[in-house]
Amino acid sequence: MNAPEPRQAVAAPLWLLAELTYRCPLHCAFCYNPVDYARDRAELSTGQWFDVMRQARQLGAAQLGFSGGEPLVRDDLEELVGEGRRLGFYTNLITSGVGLTETRLARMKELGLDHIQLSFQDSTREMNDFLSSTRTFDLKARVARLIKQYDYPMVLNVVLHRFNLDHVDRIIDMALEMGVDYLELANTQYYGWGLVNREQLMPTREQLQRAEAVVNDYRARIGNKVRILFVVPDYFEERPKACMNGWGSVFLGIAPDGTALPCHAARSLPGIAFPNVREHSVKDIWYASGAFNRYRGDAWMKSPCRACPEKDKDFGGCRCQAYALTGDAANADPVCSRSPQHADVHAIVMQAQAAQEAARRQQVQPIVFRTDANSRRGGSGP
Repeated sequence: MNAPEPRQAVAAPLWLLAELTYRCPLHCAFCYNPVDYARDRAELSTGQWFDVMRQARQLGAAQLGFSGGEPLVRDDLEELVGEGRRLGFYTNLITSGVGLTETRLARMKELGLDHIQLSFQDSTREMNDFLSSTRTFDLKARVARLIKQYDYPMVLNVVLHRFNLDHVDRIIDMALEMGVDYLELANTQYYGWGLVNREQLMPTREQLQRAEAVVNDYRARIGNKVRILFVVPDYFEERPKACMNGWGSVFLGIAPDGTALPCHAARSLPGIAFPNVREHSVKDIWYASGAFNRYRGDAWMKSPCRACPEKDKDFGGCRCQAYALTGDAANADPVCSRSPQHADVHAIVMQAQAAQEAARRQQVQPIVFRTDANSRRGGSGP
């Protein structure tokens, strides 16, 4: 790896995300996993994950997340948790709850797991089970009680979209009843399966405004009883988010097969050879690989980003979104009002609303759920 040095000094990664597997019992229509995940089932072994974790910790990474797919389908998850804690990481399990028995939870508590983030799809059994294409609401509710029983900080994540945005008040009430400490209301970002289902999932601006007003009302009434994070979808913003705090800045993701990624969706970008931990050291990947240096600094930026006074705050926005919406990952993120393609984002929102109206009139719901069969078809559905 003989990539040119970026213009600015590169700090060590702080956050290591171990995507242990793409296997998952749920079939969520907004999953950020690659649409073609079923084409490659290769997964790093326990020993290989140990080595990755050791290298990342030596490099300076402090926080370790275990995700997927569903990380609980790995029989060695407890071993990985124990090794992560032994190495000195702050460890976080990101889970649907499916497979989290009391026996496994007690063992992970004993091994030092610090944090659990549990996902729900909605506050009602019917919508939760529809959106995941499973019958898991009651199971998740039991897991939520177990997490509280074992004295973990209760962190609940609910991905929002047009099907459940109008239920925000009920979702917050559910969180209060569960004794949740943190509630992450993260509107769908359109990558992976979310991009496939963009027309079906896109809310209206009016829905977003109503939901945000409800969230602000609850914040005023309940104070810090539950800390609520409400993330507006990029397509409704005028300025881009500082995606991953900048490409190759703090986040190092390792896919199940060992591919190293500077963000969850980076594999969607063509023409970039992402390195693999089976072949390269984590240090070389982080500091020397062409993939991780590709969009560091600002030398790669085009107009209007290059001359923008906010480029050190938003880093030009999201490279994957720029590619998905303009066909060129080096363009300004089109959610930015200064982008020449900003009007295209508004057009997509309006097109999604028109498509939803047409679908309602025809009484069809053409959602493509995340399944192995749909993945092998490239996310095109039946």
